Amino acid sequence: MTNPEDLNPEPAAGTTVPAPAPAPAAAPSAGAAEVRRALNAVRAEVGKAVVGQDGAVTSLLIALLCGGHVLLEGVPGVAKTLLVRTLAASLDLGTKRVQFTPDLMPGDVTGSLVYDARTAQFSFREGPVFTNLLLADEINRTPPKTQASLLEAMEERQVSVDGSPRPLPEPFAVVATQNPVEYEGTYPLPEAQLDRFLLKVVLAVPPRDQEIEVLARHAAGFDPRDLAAAGVRAVAGPADLAAARAAVTQVEVAPEVLGYAVDVCRATRQSPSLSLGVSPRGATALLATSRAWAWLNGRAFVTPDDVKALAHPTLRHRVQLRPEAELEGVTAETILSGILATVPVPR
Repeated sequence: MTNPEDLNPEPAAGTTVPAPAPAPAAAPSAGAAEVRRALNAVRAEVGKAVVGQDGAVTSLLIALLCGGHVLLEGVPGVAKTLLVRTLAASLDLGTKRVQFTPDLMPGDVTGSLVYDARTAQFSFREGPVFTNLLLADEINRTPPKTQASLLEAMEERQVSVDGSPRPLPEPFAVVATQNPVEYEGTYPLPEAQLDRFLLKVVLAVPPRDQEIEVLARHAAGFDPRDLAAAGVRAVAGPADLAAARAAVTQVEVAPEVLGYAVDVCRATRQSPSLSLGVSPRGATALLATSRAWAWLNGRAFVTPDDVKALAHPTLRHRVQLRPEAELEGVTAETILSGILATVPVPR
């Protein structure tokens, strides 16, 4: 089983995730095996344009398999936008990008009614949220009113305008980015909105050898705006995602593993360093991501190692440190690592 930190390479910058290898325990159908191979091929396809972010690609795939959203955090220039665009291209999904700014209005995201003088009627003009993969760039740079305009879309998969609900395309996922080192003029996301994101993925600066490869590709003429020239093609599609989602719901979870996931989440509520622990919704998110990770690994059941592997990206944004703990240099990562090391693992 892949080390938990390999899935999200924050402590060891540039750590990659090997492609999940099918385990002999399960005997999946030929159709399910084909879908799994197609989705695992997405990793190699994204690698044609993005260097050294295998953990982030896997996390985004898990979010799509669970029907969830991702908060992508990293300093400028670590290929956050390119990663989302390339993933969409390899999955044959529509994608749009919204640059969040202090003057962005809710209607600029969801759409608005426009008066047509020729017909003397109002017609609805769709906003960029009507797509499969929405990149909400620097979401913490826009006021709470506009941030909240995404909530209904993220949770209900619809937009209500003038009292009429308008369904969004399927699949639909929001990938929101934020800069972790610059907070002047920003509007931090409230805890209730953070909880809407299934995963928080941290993109680290690549190590020296991978950064050299990035420069070598650019020296050879790589253009990040032209993915087709880089050889990126669609190796899976919405039908594969739909089939994979159905397969993930069939992954079995033993009562002991359910209890382990609950114990991990309950331990965050009892930690003296945290003022806010993981809610039951966070526990269900941990269950969902663990099942998706098990399915990608070719198994029809979840193990405690799956729960450990997904605990950091699934729970890190659902806990809040006490001020005195922050002053002591404690982080959510260290708290979660300590909890995973102390909560008894079922045998």
